[in-house]
Amino acid sequence: MGNTTLKKIGVLTSGGDAPGMNAAIRAVVRTAHYYKIECVGIRGGYTGLIEGNFTKMGPRSVSNIINLGGTILRSARSAEFRTPEGRKKAYEQCVAHNIDALVCIGGDGTFTGALKFSEEFGIKVLGVPGTIDNDIFGTDFTIGYDTALNTAIDAIDKIRDTATSHSRVFFVEVMGRDAGFIALNSGIATGALDILIPEQKDSLEQMFETFEKAQKRGKTSSIVIVAEGEQLASTYDLAKKTKEKFPDYDIRVSILGHIQRGGAPSCADRVLASRLGFGAVIGLMKGLTNVMAGIRSNDLVFTPIEDAITKHNEINQDLLQISEVLAM
Repeated sequence: MGNTTLKKIGVLTSGGDAPGMNAAIRAVVRTAHYYKIECVGIRGGYTGLIEGNFTKMGPRSVSNIINLGGTILRSARSAEFRTPEGRKKAYEQCVAHNIDALVCIGGDGTFTGALKFSEEFGIKVLGVPGTIDNDIFGTDFTIGYDTALNTAIDAIDKIRDTATSHSRVFFVEVMGRDAGFIALNSGIATGALDILIPEQKDSLEQMFETFEKAQKRGKTSSIVIVAEGEQLASTYDLAKKTKEKFPDYDIRVSILGHIQRGGAPSCADRVLASRLGFGAVIGLMKGLTNVMAGIRSNDLVFTPIEDAITKHNEINQDLLQISEVLAM
């Protein structure tokens, strides 16, 4: 692989953290080193880019981080980077430090910023999808999703124990602002009675019907999984309305929250992050820019960032059917 132009790259993590981001940073740093490209870590996302908060990184600086959750480079949402002045400062830092290209690890917002920056100033950018929501187009899975799912099902299994012991109905809210991937998959994996996700038009009547059917079949405890982005009502409101309809039910609400964002990444996330971090450097060496590295059908692919942020990962219709058929 010829690498004539690429001398120095910067790597940053931005937006919400996700388990596996460290494994991706490690892969970027070590792949760059392998191909004799200098690499700097940018601390605090785009804020660090504007402030010139850079640190030279080599193979040893990423030792023992593959197993850590979160991101050693820290993440931040930068309001200043949204302004032309902010981006100009960031560009001046790149020039001052001879940075030819950036690897940007994050989600939608991260990619939107990277694309604009590249279009304005001609710095090469390559995106790596790191978000637990799995809502980025151009990759089967995003870094952190598998770990978040496993954290969710572990928690829901524990909730099931107490639900069964007390014949309770639990409404469990999982993360997924605009996407029901965590909710749908964790719901199937834990045998939830009902799953409410933003991609579907849910109605209270349908949910009540599900409860009535379960009651007829002698089910005494139930778990309903709610994606945080559910449009119908908040998880607390859903519980309240269910209590009004079924006054005899002993109802509890459990919000899993940020526990889903942390923790040691799963094997799948470590391998995915390693492949994507490696792929990002390879892509830049091939002269690619304004694309995102992804894995589709187990192959490394590059998708225009434009597509990654405007198109949507579809919810698998089979899974929706399976969740209904198996919930009895």
